[in-house]
Amino acid sequence: MLLAGEAWAARFQHFSREAWRLETFPQYLMPQEEEEFAALRSRARIDPDMVANEYTDRLRRQVAEGRTQGRVHVVTRPLSEYLRFEFHHYYKAHSLAGEQIRILDVTDRRNPLDGVQDFWIFDHSEVILMNYHPDGRQIGREVYEGDTAPFIEYQRIAVSESVPFEEYVKGLDL
Repeated sequence: MLLAGEAWAARFQHFSREAWRLETFPQYLMPQEEEEFAALRSRARIDPDMVANEYTDRLRRQVAEGRTQGRVHVVTRPLSEYLRFEFHHYYKAHSLAGEQIRILDVTDRRNPLDGVQDFWIFDHSEVILMNYHPDGRQIGREVYEGDTAPFIEYQRIAVSESVPFEEYVKGLDL
């Protein structure tokens, strides 16, 4: 089953304990980001302390309710222009709002998640596969109908092999 619109948004409203994502692409070509990405390319700086939107508001509510949201992004250096944008414009603000963001840098090591596609997992009971073209354009979201155990293990590996976002970006000029 493909997910979009309200059915997709409902996943973030109704999870009980945890929403978690694995990201593996060096860029995501999202139409709603084009203007902000262009602004950052032109060296406009956005203070992540001042970024407030539905997403960060939702993150703050979730934290207050005792629900967590997190992710691990698998990266290699040098960071793509998009990753630098994402780290500066989104991850800083999302982290400040309570999202548990971690980075798994596989530049000088074997990728323990090689071949694993992007996904979201909700309460360890529902997996949503995130389908993308090789260039990072989204194809769609698909409810996974199989056993969630492999995805729980992917999450365990990703978290144990990664470092907190704040630690990873120390000293980077974003």
